[in-house]
Amino acid sequence: MDEQTPTALTELPSWLLTQSAAQAHRIVTESFAAGGARAYHFRLLATLVEFGPASQATLGRRSSIDRSDVVAALNELEADGHVERSADPADGRRNVITITTAGKRHYRRLTTLVGKAQEEIFAPLSATDRTRLTTILGKLLTYHQE
Repeated sequence: MDEQTPTALTELPSWLLTQSAAQAHRIVTESFAAGGARAYHFRLLATLVEFGPASQATLGRRSSIDRSDVVAALNELEADGHVERSADPADGRRNVITITTAGKRHYRRLTTLVGKAQEEIFAPLSATDRTRLTTILGKLLTYHQE
């Protein structure tokens, strides 16, 4: 932390959280960019890997990505052969998105990149501290999403 930062800020957990989040975002974004991807790509592919084929709307909800951003990211993933769109047999007005074999390989590469970013971000923390932080952040997120 900069020694010029007022104590009134450095003693606020919310300020520390937002500053840390900005640094984490920068590191993760740079890591994905080095792999020719964006965080949205990873989030969408992770959702497809865990839950299987889904509509664009469902993918957006599950990955916490705005609908318009989902469409743009899926267009990029589809252009690269990482996902396929097909008409939903239950509702022809919407698409079902499926991850391809190439998409699964890409997801594994992105998982490695995000893992390296996590190591960089949390380098000063022990494994126990990382687990504790993850639990605390999960509690905060769950509380404020309800």
